[in-house]
Amino acid sequence: MESSIQLFLEPTTWVALATLIAMEVVLGIDNLIFISILTNKLPESQRERARRIGISLALILRLGLLGTVAWIVQLTEPVIEVFGNAFSWKDMVLIAGGLFLLWKATKEIHHSVDPTPGGDMFEGKPIERGAALGFSAAIGQILLLDLVFSVDSIITAVGMTSHIEIMVIAVIVAVAAMLVAANPLANFINQNPTVVMLALGFLLMIGMTLIAEGFGAHVPKGYVYAAMAFSAGVEVLNMFARRAKQKQQVP
Repeated sequence: MESSIQLFLEPTTWVALATLIAMEVVLGIDNLIFISILTNKLPESQRERARRIGISLALILRLGLLGTVAWIVQLTEPVIEVFGNAFSWKDMVLIAGGLFLLWKATKEIHHSVDPTPGGDMFEGKPIERGAALGFSAAIGQILLLDLVFSVDSIITAVGMTSHIEIMVIAVIVAVAAMLVAANPLANFINQNPTVVMLALGFLLMIGMTLIAEGFGAHVPKGYVYAAMAFSAGVEVLNMFARRAKQKQQVP
């Protein structure tokens, strides 16, 4: 107890905490975008519940991983070599998560562009495929990506500080921010169809980044988030332009 009090009396502790919180919040954006898109596929009555469960699972996973820091550090050690390239468990988790994101985002983009692939008909009516998603399936997919993002998040935290107390506080604050932002972000995406395609494009980029990281190609996160911020800024300008045009058309 006294050591913890002494720890938080040092100015460097607060600097490390603020930096780690900012980093964890930024890393949580990827997770939140996926949860928002996926839960919007559910019936409206189930969406908020699914978001809360998904984000709660993210918190449980992160805190659980923090309890096994020694094991987490070992995840970065090579365990297999393929064609002269060494891969650790972390690499394989990132590659698997990246491939899943690519598959999921591509599938959703395809459905958005062609909701009735092949013109399939039943009793003279087009069949709409891919629109429905079961609650359990949604939670399962969220859990899978929670695991991927949690491993990346905790390994990042371990690399920034050696104090468990700081990591726990940063993770709780970051997940709390995700919980607060979940519904507004999901509603915004749902109410603006063009933003859905932009968010799916973000997931494609995040998926490719995870795969690149898994193969040992370091991609500076600043570049990724700068590209996302620029694209989001352009879309905001487009939204203002559309609204201005609609107002001019109103007699």
